[in-house]
Amino acid sequence: MGFLDMSSNNPPALSLSLAGIFGDGASVAVAEERESNMEVAEREGSGSGGRTTMEISSENSGAVRSQSDDDDNEEEDNPKKKKRKKYHRHTAQQIREMEALFKESPHPDEKQRQQLSKQLGLHPRQIKFWFQNRRTQIKAIQERHENSLLKSEIEKLREENKGLRESIKNASCSSCGFTTSLTKDKQIGTEEKQLRMENARLKAEIEKLRASVGKYPYGTSPNSSSCSGGYDQENKSSLEFYNGIFGLEKSRVMDIANQALDELKKMASVGEPLWIKSVESGREILNYDEYMRQFNNVSLKSSCDKMPKRTIEASREIGVVFLDPPRLVQSFMDVNQWKEMFPCIIAKAATVDVISIGEGANGDGAIQLMFAELQMLTPMVSTREVYFIRYCKQLNLDQWAIVDVSIDKPEENSDISLVKCKKRPSGCIIQDKSDGHCKVTWVEHLECHRIAVPSMYRSIVNSGSAFGAKHWMATLQQQCERLVFVMATNIPTKDSSGVATFAGRKSILKLAHRMSWSFCRALGASSFNTWTMVPSKTGDDIRVSSRKNLNDPGEPVGVILCAVSSVWLSVPHRVLFDFLRDETNRDQWDIMLNGGSAQSIANLSKGQDRGNAVSIQASKSNDESMWLLLDSCTNGHESMVVSSPVDIDNMQSVMTGCDSSNLAVLPSGFAILSDGPEQRPSVITSRPEEKSAGGSLLTIAFQILTSNSPTSKLTMESIDSVNSLISCTLQKIKASLQCDDV
Repeated sequence: MGFLDMSSNNPPALSLSLAGIFGDGASVAVAEERESNMEVAEREGSGSGGRTTMEISSENSGAVRSQSDDDDNEEEDNPKKKKRKKYHRHTAQQIREMEALFKESPHPDEKQRQQLSKQLGLHPRQIKFWFQNRRTQIKAIQERHENSLLKSEIEKLREENKGLRESIKNASCSSCGFTTSLTKDKQIGTEEKQLRMENARLKAEIEKLRASVGKYPYGTSPNSSSCSGGYDQENKSSLEFYNGIFGLEKSRVMDIANQALDELKKMASVGEPLWIKSVESGREILNYDEYMRQFNNVSLKSSCDKMPKRTIEASREIGVVFLDPPRLVQSFMDVNQWKEMFPCIIAKAATVDVISIGEGANGDGAIQLMFAELQMLTPMVSTREVYFIRYCKQLNLDQWAIVDVSIDKPEENSDISLVKCKKRPSGCIIQDKSDGHCKVTWVEHLECHRIAVPSMYRSIVNSGSAFGAKHWMATLQQQCERLVFVMATNIPTKDSSGVATFAGRKSILKLAHRMSWSFCRALGASSFNTWTMVPSKTGDDIRVSSRKNLNDPGEPVGVILCAVSSVWLSVPHRVLFDFLRDETNRDQWDIMLNGGSAQSIANLSKGQDRGNAVSIQASKSNDESMWLLLDSCTNGHESMVVSSPVDIDNMQSVMTGCDSSNLAVLPSGFAILSDGPEQRPSVITSRPEEKSAGGSLLTIAFQILTSNSPTSKLTMESIDSVNSLISCTLQKIKASLQCDDV
């Protein structure tokens, strides 16, 4: 499936470009060294060829003093005269060597510092202090940049809220121009929902900004400490510089984390009567009454009064993953790796604060305050925004625990709308099974406001499956298996055809993962996207969103239009997935082929299931040839088929092992969820169970490049084209599979 070249700005990324720190050679570094250490600067005099020495003291803010050689002799004749303290200035060569090591290892160990000190002729303590100051400086720049982005985003949200208020206030009849109660009520009904969502998002961003900018007391700065004191600022928690998370002290946060750990261990190990196994599906269901008796959860009881319209979702799943525990723990504690591990679930994530860095290489005892926006692969279901602390603890030699728990705001007048979703003690217990495998017991326990859900997604959302432990576990197993296949050098020929080298295979799999990650980000209900409903020709709901790409080399530059539609089909999940990923069936639904056919050039497995694979397909239509990169993924919860046209010459270079980061892809594709009788609530309640007839939930997304100029505006012709594209594709799929949506 491809995009149409039919020749909104992207939100600013939170990543910080540090080219000015790492890439300018010694000149910038020397200037920073002079400023930070207040050193002695020597420069050659002119005229008589004598030497002038300028001495700058950190203890004296007066004018700079100059001394000639005669002054030096006079000082030698009078030994009683107090001599100034001499400060050392690193040479350009020394700074270059330390910069080179800093790029590879910002935290050098004792052996590395000793080796570098001998090489540069410096004391190991000087090396240690230089690296401390460098890390502190970079961290300060990052925080200032992130705070600036957050402030600009908050201003943008305020402007949007203001516009929404004006549109509600000025709602009028389209025929006469006068305000009417009926028109105004309808307008308010839709606009108020949007306004509430924007307000909740704005409050969440304000909380994140407040936690971030409050790390240092008034009048201080991150780099105000002196290196001469030997004080390593990074070994102290940022909580020691302010009042804590939502006003809680560090000791209280530690108590909450340890209580959550105790609850998680019990939830992960205890069976009946706490967990009751379903006879129909074999899934474990939480006995809520037994949970309240065993844990005597006072905070949960009190929240019942504040959140009467709430739902409790609890689930547990056990599985084996192909990854060693240290690397798995690292992927949870690094927010970027965590997002990359779960691209179909996590729309946004950020580490708001590091409360404790922990001990040892694996960060035993580390605590972080985190923010996440969880999504489904459809714009029809609202995302869930949640703040929580993540606690990493090594239980014994071969067992680890990752604990997530939300912290309630202690203020009695706090706005409850800010906490629409909370994490009760959740997380996973990781047990080392040797040979690169580990056993993971995952517990997911959420408390959320009950919100309106479209009827086709009501079963999977209300059952807790959408954001439950099975979904997380299935995705984790799939992604860990992908990592193993990316690094493996002994892949059988039948599982790696068309690519001759290991470097080529690795480069293609990396490109395919980036393409699928971009697809997941494009079609969800995240705040990244603003969706508008448009009428379709088939009666199916179609939503469109546009964005502008200015300088991201990973996708085409210009105005990009994304159109998405979700439908229910009376066909099993696996049958639909196999039909869409098979190139021999592509001519039955892909109208871009215009009667042509697709032929596989290369096929690379990335998992034990044959459905997890990356392929390169060549298609020919109207005497024009093009290549498609196709990534198919499947697990026990959901499946995806994602594809994008690629430049043939660039793709051939990628197949030889060249870097694929600058190859532009604009993915389109399908996301498939199973909707069967096994969808039952995850908590035993007195409500009658909702049953479904069984089938598949299909979300189809097309992205097209409407203009090569980012300044161009979206046209109705582009919307009509993508509308027809989705409608015709859905009709062909239904006809080929002989099924109808309801």
